[in-house]
Amino acid sequence: MKISNKKAYYEYFILKEFVAGIQLVGSEVKSLRNGDANLQDSYCYVFDNEVFIKGLYISKNKMSSYNNHEEKRDRKLLLTKKEIRNIVNDTATNNGTTIIALEIFEKNGKFKAKIGVARGKKLHDKRDSIREREVDRQIKQTNERF
Repeated sequence: MKISNKKAYYEYFILKEFVAGIQLVGSEVKSLRNGDANLQDSYCYVFDNEVFIKGLYISKNKMSSYNNHEEKRDRKLLLTKKEIRNIVNDTATNNGTTIIALEIFEKNGKFKAKIGVARGKKLHDKRDSIREREVDRQIKQTNERF
């Protein structure tokens, strides 16, 4: 199961990527296995030398009991101290950078989050991305014809 933030690569330049574990409760794991999550408006922040993801939507599991989870709560990301230090240094030194969630995937039965230190694109950068995508699409179509 892989849940990705498709707009992230369109709206941001990804400077660095990190893979972190996510601290979840049981009903959240069941919902993630079903693919009932959305990364669209999520971002990460650092508080007390810990990284949290905010705005990650994981829907409530219909089969769980009264012990269901909140859908949009802040979830702790599990990173090493060195990785957290790198993230803090990258966001502090570069103006206009932020930490965004790129995707959530399952690895060896555990859910991981790929986060990235990113800088926002300007309008002309987005146009360049669209132009490159169109050129790649045309090249692929011409190669398929021959």
